[in-house]
Amino acid sequence: MLDSAVRGHRKHLVSIQSAVSKIGLCEPDKDQTPPPSSPAASPRAALEQGNIQTVPIGYITSCFSVKNGTPRQPTICGPSRAELRIQQSVFNNPEHALVGLEQYSHVWIIFLFHKNGHLSYKAKVKPPRLNGQRVGVYSTRSPHRPNALGLTLARLDKIDGDTIHLSNIDMIAGTPVLDIKPYIPEYDNPDSRMNSDDAVDILKLQKDSDDQSGLKSERSDDDEDFCGFLSRDKSEADISVTDSSQSVSAQFSLHNDLRDVLEEVKAYATQRDLCQLSRSRQDQVSDSPKAEAPDVTVDHPCYGEEAHSAIAGWIREPPVSSLEVRFTPQAERELADFLPPHLSGPSESDRPRFKFLRSPEEAAAAIRGVLSADPRSVYRRTRCRDRLFFFTLDTADITCWFGQSFAEVLQVRPVEQHIASL
Repeated sequence: MLDSAVRGHRKHLVSIQSAVSKIGLCEPDKDQTPPPSSPAASPRAALEQGNIQTVPIGYITSCFSVKNGTPRQPTICGPSRAELRIQQSVFNNPEHALVGLEQYSHVWIIFLFHKNGHLSYKAKVKPPRLNGQRVGVYSTRSPHRPNALGLTLARLDKIDGDTIHLSNIDMIAGTPVLDIKPYIPEYDNPDSRMNSDDAVDILKLQKDSDDQSGLKSERSDDDEDFCGFLSRDKSEADISVTDSSQSVSAQFSLHNDLRDVLEEVKAYATQRDLCQLSRSRQDQVSDSPKAEAPDVTVDHPCYGEEAHSAIAGWIREPPVSSLEVRFTPQAERELADFLPPHLSGPSESDRPRFKFLRSPEEAAAAIRGVLSADPRSVYRRTRCRDRLFFFTLDTADITCWFGQSFAEVLQVRPVEQHIASL
């Protein structure tokens, strides 16, 4: 009730300030310098000008406590886990804001890069995967940008009250989260969007043909034929269209307009197969000259081609190759000594325990994921002579060193023990 009263009081103050400023009774003194925010007298005016004051809805509790060793992308370390608790200062009942979110498997997390230090940014950056080459900042996911906003696609494991349990994350502990949005492949994946549009178009063509021929009773059978049409390859599509058109024409004496529709669908499927073939050839990197596409004349364009996604070549084939990850026998013994978070026992109370990771095997997979992507900066990779590298994963401090095309884990110690030794 107090929080609600405070918010209501703030709204009244804002409305009063807006009304007073409109009638000209809130003019600043001549001797005083007006504040920078005076042009935006109301939140609505500020929003229209693109000026907003962000309020974190919660803060990440993650298995990564520092930037060093944190994956640069969520797909690098699958076992990485985190929790996000919605703050009660945002909603009186935070769990109400999460109702229905459990129906999704993945969510978009919009957050702040709160450890950017002096907040410097440049128009061109050097992504670690490019090993020193410069590209525009907006063609990368560099954290150093004019607005330090981050976006990650995380797996939604479960929701417990006002807390979201996530995995496949690349955020450190304490990261302020600004918003959560469900991941919907039909909207967010261009390939799924095009396939969905194709199915709608084919069903629309089938409906029109039914209306013209008057075959209302046969609609269910035709739906199955048309829905399965695009999932076949070119040869099957040709045979199915030919057979279906012949059989239907023999039984029902189809209208000429329906035959034209079937021919258009056949040409569309043929051209789509050719587009996919040419796209797959373009994706293959080869020194041999490109083979010319077969000379096929089609009256219809390649519908939906622009819907397919494309990425920069250095993302798929970066100059920096993946590293082989090894464990010394001592590191394997030290890692096996860690207990999962759900096990407990008086005789094992002195053993270290994970907080997020579920087993030593999962921790080993997470370590391999982090090190195989080479988490070092370009400077450490090319100029620094020190080959040792340290990072923290859950409750374990990892010590490793980098050789030629490999990384070797030397030591795995509990965080408390490592800090005490320092």
